[in-house]
Order: sequence, then C-alpha cells, then structure tokens
Amino acid sequence: MAELLRSLQDSQLVARFQRRCGLFPAPDEGPCEDGAAPGLGHLPEATGKGRGGPAHGLRRVTASQLVMYVGQVAKDILKWPRPFSPPVVRLEKRLIAEYGMPSTHAMAATAIPFTILISTVDRYQYPFVWGLIVAVVFSTLVCLSRLYTGMHTVLDVLGGILITMILIVLTYPAWTLIDHLNSASPLFPVCVIVVPFFLCYNYPVSEYYSPTRADTTTILAAGAGMIIGFWINHFFQLVSEPIESFPVIQNIPPLTTDMLVLGLTKFTVGIVLIFLVRQLVQNLSLQVLYSWFKVVTRNKEARRRLEIEVPYKFVTYTSVGICATTFVPMLHRFLGLL
Repeated sequence: MAELLRSLQDSQLVARFQRRCGLFPAPDEGPCEDGAAPGLGHLPEATGKGRGGPAHGLRRVTASQLVMYVGQVAKDILKWPRPFSPPVVRLEKRLIAEYGMPSTHAMAATAIPFTILISTVDRYQYPFVWGLIVAVVFSTLVCLSRLYTGMHTVLDVLGGILITMILIVLTYPAWTLIDHLNSASPLFPVCVIVVPFFLCYNYPVSEYYSPTRADTTTILAAGAGMIIGFWINHFFQLVSEPIESFPVIQNIPPLTTDMLVLGLTKFTVGIVLIFLVRQLVQNLSLQVLYSWFKVVTRNKEARRRLEIEVPYKFVTYTSVGICATTFVPMLHRFLGLL
C-alpha cells in the first residue's frame, strides 16, 4: 500500500500525463523548483514518502463550504508539496505557495454536482443515470485539469475525491434539518455568521504567508452570505415556493432562444450589481479597518494581517452572497425579468 501511495504521488506520473496531452516544458525552463513554496527546500518530512431551487441551492452551498474548509485546513496541516517542476510544467503561478494535498478543486468538483444530483432526483423528472453520468464527467474533467495544469499529483486528486465522498455520506442525514432551520429559525443567520468567522479567524498559522487563509475566508463568507440570503427570502416570504412543498416532481423545461436571451440578460444584470456591491463594501471595510488599527492606506502588506484580512474579506463576500441570493432576484423582479 505504501508503495502504491508513493507511486500516485510521483511527479513523473503527472509529467507523463502532461506529455500525452501535448504539454512539454519550454527549452529554457529554469532549475528545479520546490513543490510547495520558496525557501522550504524539498520538505523531506512532508513529501509523503514516510506517510435551481433554494433547497438544493442551500445544500450545495453548505456542502461546498464544508468540503472547501476541510480541504484548505488539511493542506496546511499535512503540508504535502505540489508536484515538482521540472519535470512537471506548471501553468498556474498564483497558487504555488499553497500545499497540494488534498486537491480542493477536485473536492468542489465532486461535492457540487453530486449534491445537486442527490437533491434534485426527487424534485425533477430526468433519468437518474444521465444525471449520474453528467456528475461523473464534470468531476472527472475538473480533476484531470488539475493534473494537466501541473498543480496536483494523482494522490492529491484521489484524496480530495475520497474525503468529499466521506463528508457527503456523513452529512447527508443532516440536510433535511438544515433546510428546516433555514426556513424556520430566526437564530439561524447568527450561527451562519459566527461559526464561519470563528473558523476563518482561527485558521491554522503557517510559517509564511500564503493565499490559503484568504481564499478560505472568501469561500466561507460567500457561502454564509448566500445561506443568509436564502433565509431572508423564506423568512420574509420573498419567494413564492416554500421548502415545505418538497418533494414536487417537475419537468425540466426545454432550452429555447428566448430563455437563453433572458438568462444572459439576468446574468449580466446580476454580475454588474454584485461587482458594484463588492467594490463598495470592500473599500468601506478596508477604510474602517485601516482607521481602527491606524494603518497607512497605501500599505498593501497590511491587507495580509489577520485582524484586517479576515474581517474585510468576510464582510465583503458575505455581502456579495446576500446580494446574489436576495437583491439580484429583487432587481430582476423590478425589471420584469422573472
């Protein structure tokens, strides 16, 4: 078993996959880089050699939050490096400072389609086999893309898939309870805000700065905002269909030109509003935090401080999530797009 795990973590396996896809290193590619971050060497102890509707929307967001937080924390605890370059060709540079195990892209690409499949199978009329095929194909393509870009080993990807499947099985019994709390409990938004913020603020400390904590905060904050948006819609009866109406079997309507144009229009309107809210809240929150902690506004490094980075990102992307699930539909309704 140990030999199998070492072979799955071998960078050469990723490199061979890239070559088969037609991806080769540039002739002037530089010296061997570290698989995790500058200045960490080869990390001998960490190489692994020694070791639609609101209900399924809520479930999808909750599942994504859980798997992404577990995956991001696992990276900083395990500290397994990414594939070495060379032999691997890296097509992404921003995430080099992060560790590799597990692949959170593989986790999200597994959690999202399979959560949708499980949540909609008793709501819409479609062949379950085709839904399963779509979920598997989507997840497979994303996982293979992580190998193609040279950002993960095969073991990273398989580990991400396995962890996600375990989390889905363990949390599935609680999905109905979460739906009920979202529609009935006035204290639900408090928990949705406090718990993710606490988790982000107490994120495992790393020896050097990496974007992992910031990315985790963004994911959890956006998810919290969307869940609060779902709660607002139901608690204040801003939607016409309560969760208690489940299950209701519906036919999936065919895609027409009018539906496509309407969808693109709604998407454009929504993106513009979300962008404006993001810029406004981000600038305001940074100004408040800079003033509170007496930080020079032009100091870009100040954004990386725990007491600034986590609050400003959490406030910003919670606002984005609420905007996407509550205010964007209200704007659509006002413009007659619903």
